[in-house]
Amino acid sequence: MAGEEEGEFYLRYYVGHKGKFGHEFLEFEFRPDGKLRYANNSNYKNDTMIRKEVFLTPAVLRECRRIISESEIMKEDDNNWPEPDRVGRQELEIVMGNEHISFTTSKIGSLVDVQSSNDPEGLRIFYYLVQFARFLLSYMDDFLGSTCPLVSRVSAGYWTRLLSVEQIILGSGCLRLEVLCVLSHLTTL
Repeated sequence: MAGEEEGEFYLRYYVGHKGKFGHEFLEFEFRPDGKLRYANNSNYKNDTMIRKEVFLTPAVLRECRRIISESEIMKEDDNNWPEPDRVGRQELEIVMGNEHISFTTSKIGSLVDVQSSNDPEGLRIFYYLVQFARFLLSYMDDFLGSTCPLVSRVSAGYWTRLLSVEQIILGSGCLRLEVLCVLSHLTTL
């Protein structure tokens, strides 16, 4: 794990489409300096773009790196994945140390789409990693009001707990996804 913690770390995810309400998308990135940037643009009912930024603690970044490393997504190739279409596109870019990958595929509605693809094993890893990242972002978004407890309280050691989120069977192996969750005032999920 020491090697995984060295070097640059960057992750960017984008999902979106252009349709009846214009260019609608969700995009977030984990930057090397620890900044998490989030943007959500929906023109439905004239909604405005939501933008949020927060600095994550080193513990959260280490956990994200560990999960990405254990998923083995860096070994995958998107050549046999569905091409982006009118339904939309997804992009995932990751830099860890000297490794850099960039994936582009269509929007994936469910595991049925994954199973019917030309590379169900590789696309399944992508699908679950994206679901995890979106879950983590959604969970953190609950705390991203005007202030964020991730910045001051986790570094001070308060309200931190490691929760096992989900175990996913990937072929013959098992990928254990865990997330470092911050529990405000010791409330349960």
